[in-house]
Amino acid sequence: QVQLVESGGGLVQAGGSLRLSCAASGRTFSRFAMGWFRQAPGKEREFVGAIGWSGGGTSYVDSVKGRFTISRDNAKNTVYLQMNSLKPEDTAVYYCAAALHHIEASPDYWGQGTQVTVSS
Repeated sequence: QVQLVESGGGLVQAGGSLRLSCAASGRTFSRFAMGWFRQAPGKEREFVGAIGWSGGGTSYVDSVKGRFTISRDNAKNTVYLQMNSLKPEDTAVYYCAAALHHIEASPDYWGQGTQVTVSS
């Protein structure tokens, strides 16, 4: 079992930055690919980005490329989402997820989410 707890959300003006953190329990964190998803009001949950178990590979949805960066610290069992140049359309609840196999298609574990609100 893996428990995920997100933090770092909040209210920010357009053009600002936030860094989300996701702390994972368990001693097998380094075995999991980690990802971030988001869900805006009235919309389906969408994939934002992911990072491989070693941190060597990342992927992002086109809308955040060049603005968001995912990183992980396996010694701290934590994954981060650095969000720069935020836009009002980035407003959503952001969820951390973990997967042994397919992080984008079928995460095994989810966090409870953290709200990010970007004002114009």
